Amino acid sequence: MGRQALTLLGAALTVLVFAGCSTTPDHSQPMYSTPATLGCKMNFALSGWSIIYKHAEGNGTVHCENGQSMAVKITVTGGGLTAGKWHIDDGTGVFSDVHQISDVLGDYAQGGAHAGVVKSASGQVLTKGTVSLALAGTGEGVNLGVDVGKFTISRR
Repeated sequence: MGRQALTLLGAALTVLVFAGCSTTPDHSQPMYSTPATLGCKMNFALSGWSIIYKHAEGNGTVHCENGQSMAVKITVTGGGLTAGKWHIDDGTGVFSDVHQISDVLGDYAQGGAHAGVVKSASGQVLTKGTVSLALAGTGEGVNLGVDVGKFTISRR
């Protein structure tokens, strides 16, 4: 990839990330008087494609240290300067600031720049109010681009 293309990719990422940011507080999260101390993790598989518009779907399971678990559906949507097709088979996620298992449900903000051919690894941190989700995974595919989107976790 040439220097001019990388500069354009970086500029597009900056514009898209700032366009996707919101200064409006998230009032969808309940207010708690105790600290969020529940440890929860998610195992998932996800596959998707993008040609300007990005779409991915998958399934997973959230397990919390209090013994609760929940089957979840994952949907990723968004747009940007993207192209590719890919899948993640053994994805993991770690949640922070969780009071109860239902806190993990909802829409997380997502943005990023990516490039990969054949086998690739990815990692990113997403946020939803005070809850954060650190994702990691490996998979296969071809992708190139800049995107901003929404990562949604719902009950399955």
